[in-house]
Amino acid sequence: MKPNSGFCLLVRKHFLHLGNSKTQTMKKLIYLLTLSFSTAVLAQVQTPQPSPAAKLEQTVGLTEVTVEYSRPAKRGRDIMGALVPYGEVWRTGANKNTVISFSDAVTFGDQTLAAGSYAIFTRPGENQWEVFFYTATDNWGTPAEWDASKVAATVETDALTAKSMESFSIWISDLNNNGATLNIGWDTKRVALPFGVPTVAKATASIKEALKNTPGHRDYYSAAVYYLQEGQDLNKAKAWIAKAIEGKDDAYWYFRQQSLILAGLNDTAGAIASAKQSLALAEKAGNPDYVRMNKASIAEWSK
Repeated sequence: MKPNSGFCLLVRKHFLHLGNSKTQTMKKLIYLLTLSFSTAVLAQVQTPQPSPAAKLEQTVGLTEVTVEYSRPAKRGRDIMGALVPYGEVWRTGANKNTVISFSDAVTFGDQTLAAGSYAIFTRPGENQWEVFFYTATDNWGTPAEWDASKVAATVETDALTAKSMESFSIWISDLNNNGATLNIGWDTKRVALPFGVPTVAKATASIKEALKNTPGHRDYYSAAVYYLQEGQDLNKAKAWIAKAIEGKDDAYWYFRQQSLILAGLNDTAGAIASAKQSLALAEKAGNPDYVRMNKASIAEWSK
């Protein structure tokens, strides 16, 4: 914090109009007190936190997932079964609650967790853990009184042996359009919790809404590619990619996706023709990646 220069200037200007010795003494005293206060504020000690705060943000499909937590370190201590006792509810981190937030409802196995924020608590065991998603997120550590009615979901999962991690960690892996895996680990133990997100429902609704209005070629392209990626109705994808190309007939990446859709429909001749168009446009644009991909596909489909 910087000294309040405006206040100091005001004090000086005020006392310049006063000339007797008492006033001069008072002026010096107030100025020195102001300077001393500012210096004291500047002298505050700053040291690293033993369990620094961390924030994880990840988009899974069309769902935003955020985790805010603190990361205690091992520092030569025995962790699981010692610092973190087996069979007891653990705060799963340090300091204030570890909080996970989902922008949409998600599923853990057959359990649905509504969109919102939850504190993560666990009950570690030597071979199996219970993971609790708790609706109250304002506790410091575990709740003073555990309220089972606030447990939105409980997931039981095997404890996995992992390479030793110095700091407590939470991360998301195995990303795909429809889900991912939430990982919690420290020292040589971790647990992995696969979860699903409602991408199909959201994407399908978005496509339906966009195409019933005044869609542009990008809308048709995005819809076609999504249907191709998800293995949905390729005849619809074929019609949409054709509409996209009508709106932009010089896009080599449009023709590339058209070739893949036609190949998926077992129209080999059509797939090769589209790949050749994509190849010619990619060579003209100087894109070696698309040149290579199209040449490989043409060779494969020509066998």
